[in-house]
Parts: sequence; C-alpha cells; structure tokens
Amino acid sequence: MVEEVQKHSVHTLVFRSLKRTHDMFITDQGIPPAKDDKGEILKRRVKTIDEYKMVKDLPKEGQRKQQQQSVIKPYETNQWQQNQDTLIQGTHPYPGGPGVQLTDGTAMQTDPSYNASVEMALYEQNRQIEAQLGSSVQDIRGSDQSKALVTIGQQQALVPKKAQTMAKPVWHPPWKLYRVISGHLGWVRCVAVEPGNQWFATGANDRMIKIWDLASGTLKLSLTGHISAVRGVVVSPRQPYLFSCGEDKQVKCWDLEYNKTIKHYHGHLSAVYAIDLHPTIDVLVTCGRDGTARVWDMRTKACIHTLTGHNNTVADIRCQAAEPQVITGSHDSTIRLWDLAAGKSRVTLTNHKKSVRALTLHPKHYTFASASADNIKEWKFPDGNFIQNLPGHNAIINALTVNSDGVLVSGADNGSMHFWDWKTGYNFQRMQSLAQPGSIDSEAGIFALQYDHSGSRLITAEADKTVKIYKEDDSATEESHPINWRPDIIKKKKY
Repeated sequence: MVEEVQKHSVHTLVFRSLKRTHDMFITDQGIPPAKDDKGEILKRRVKTIDEYKMVKDLPKEGQRKQQQQSVIKPYETNQWQQNQDTLIQGTHPYPGGPGVQLTDGTAMQTDPSYNASVEMALYEQNRQIEAQLGSSVQDIRGSDQSKALVTIGQQQALVPKKAQTMAKPVWHPPWKLYRVISGHLGWVRCVAVEPGNQWFATGANDRMIKIWDLASGTLKLSLTGHISAVRGVVVSPRQPYLFSCGEDKQVKCWDLEYNKTIKHYHGHLSAVYAIDLHPTIDVLVTCGRDGTARVWDMRTKACIHTLTGHNNTVADIRCQAAEPQVITGSHDSTIRLWDLAAGKSRVTLTNHKKSVRALTLHPKHYTFASASADNIKEWKFPDGNFIQNLPGHNAIINALTVNSDGVLVSGADNGSMHFWDWKTGYNFQRMQSLAQPGSIDSEAGIFALQYDHSGSRLITAEADKTVKIYKEDDSATEESHPINWRPDIIKKKKY
C-alpha cells in the first residue's frame, strides 16, 4: 500500500526552507575569516604602488645632486627612447612599505612619470630663455589651451586667449536677373559656354540641344539626335566639337562645322548624367546611373578605363590637368579622387551624409567644392583635405559653380540660389528664382549653373523650361550695398 504524501501550505514550506538555511550558516556568524598572510602582503604592495608611486623610489642623499644635474643637461633622443621602460633593480625591487630606503647596490631607471617631469623641466627652461630674449607670449605645454602666458614687466600671468574669429569676407557686388530665354519644351538640364565666349549650348528633357548667342540671347541652332533627355553638354576648346550625353545611354560627339553627329561612345548600361573633357589630352569622361565613370579616347571611341567603386548613381564628374585628374560625386554620399593613369581610386571622401549631386573646381586655387543636402564643403587637392563647411542652403542642391573672383553659387531644387565668398564661406546674397507664367510653383528648380569665361555673367538652366542669365549690379558699391557681416566666433566644424 502506497503511503499518501502529506500536503503542506506554501507558507509552511517557505518557513522550513528559511529555517534550514539559517541552521546551515549560523555557525559562521561572528567568526572572522582565517588570516591570509600572502593576501595581506599582496594587498600592501598594490597599495604602495598605487598611492606612493611618485615618492617610493626617492634616491638617497648622495645621489640627489647627481640626479638634479641630469635634469639640467640637454635631453637627447636616444636617451628618451632608452628611458621608456621602467626597471628598478636591487635588493628591494618592491619595498614592503613606504619609507624603505634602497641599498647602495640598487640600480634605478626613471619611470614614465619621471621622464615627463624631466621633459617638462626642459620645456620650462627653454621657455624662460625665450622670455629673456624678448618673447612676450608663450603657451605652456600641458596647460589650458584657452590661456596664454603673458609677460608684463617682471611678472608673468595666464590670461584667456582671444577667441578665433572669421576673417572679414571680400565685398562682392550683388547679382541680378537681366535676361530670360525661352525656347525649350522641357526641363533644361545642362549648360556649357564655348571657349570663345560667343555662344552657349543647353540640353533639355525635350531631347534637344540648342545653341544660343550669349550677347543677344537669340537661338542660333537646334541639334536633334538624342531619343531621351539630354543631361550633359561640353564644348571642346581644341576642336570644333560638342559632346553630349543623355538618359538614352548615349554619348555623342557633334561636329559643329557640319552640325551633325560624327561619333558615338557605347558602353554605359544606364542613363548618363554628366560629362567633362580633359583640359590637356584628348580624353572624355562620363558618369551615370550604372554607378561607374568611364574614360574614353576621343578619337578612337575606345573605353580606356571603367572607374568602378561607387555603389550608387554617379551624379557629377570633373576633370583637371593636375593630379588627381578625375573627381566624381555620387548618390552613395562619397566623393572619389581618381588616378587617371592607373584607373584606380586614390582617395575616398566620406564626410557627406547625403547624396553628392554637384562638384565644381576653383579656376585659380588648387581646391574644389561639393554640394549635398546636408552641406556644401570645400576641399584641398591632391589628398582631399577638408577646408570648411558652408552651411545654410537647406535644400537639395543640384548645381555649383565658382568664378575667378571667388563667387561660389549653389542652385537647388526649390529654385533658391545662394552666393558665397569662397575664402571665408560667407553667404552674401540669397535669391529665389521665380517660375515663369504657365508653370507650377514646383517648377522653380535649378538644374545647372555656368559662368561665362569672363566670370561676369551667370547662366542657369531651370525646370520652368527657361534659361536665365544673371549679371553683377554695376551701380552697386560697398557703401550702397554693405555686407551684413559680423565677426562671429568660429564654431566647431561639422563633417
């Protein structure tokens, strides 16, 4: 017969468990643990090293003069490298407690804290010598960088440094609209001025390339041949050729003496968004939605290089004679500087956080600018060193251009144009392009900007199917149009 198990309440079971636990550990209560001699010694050593490290290895009286002399003598590089390791050798490598003297047989090398004090002593000695020679302001190494040591008579005092301020920008006359040219039947996507500064070409979504007289704004010629929107045009400075590219994947060479296509460059797998010419050799560069940039031999139509590395649409491309010879900006938020000879990327700039849609090279300085929805950034060649941010144009920027006077212009999707001083990054003028009658407000976007070769006229290609020309206000002076500039403190640059 199976004996029935007696059931108890939860309260009873918990109480029994607590009682058993109490009975098990009651014997240890009030009795200190056994003393561990090794642990005590280890504890003292750790405490000695931690709290008395700076003073526990002081030399004996006879060695003190010798040590002071070693502080004064010049410090050599080899000596610095030899003293990097900390070694204390002798009868008491680790004293059992504070105040234990080292024996005469102890060899001692300085620890890093002593090396730092030696270096600081030498630095202070050199600073005092410079002060005697007439230097009035010196920074102390290791002190607060916001303060400087100023010598006033026979005394010295730490005073706060003046905050770094933005340099005063150069005055530029304001720009104003003086001509609107209509004729295209679609969004005008690109513009290029010919080297003689007599005419300029535009390409649009109506698949047409139109050539306009720069002085009068009259239409001179229309070129047909593309079967989709024309996204890029460029005029050769050495041959009577015009090159174009479009969303039909085609790159065309037009002979302007016969006004017809003479070459096609086949290879892009999707829409071609931008085109440029090398200034000194017969090379053509294009980029597009297939994520590549291609380098073409202008004469043989051969694809010399396919520059791969971007993982999204390559929106803009620029060419120059100096290294790096090709620069691309992409929707993957990066800018790449390419070695044209090797066909490889030299530098990848990842500072932008949003897609890079426009690039421009300064005509005189060895610098360039890139535009994204987060910021406009200026860079220095050849390694792409960051110069400064130009914040404030809070829109999708489609176009950038700069003239030799240092006037940088950015044009955006919402029709806003900002004019900047290149050197200081000061935004001296803002304009809003107005959509033409018959257009909706959202067609105020600017797709391309280009200065003429004199730098005095600015041509814009816009979404309201017009081409607008701006020029400087000749009647403006620095007194009549003063710049609203104050010497703001330079803030930390955002990347």
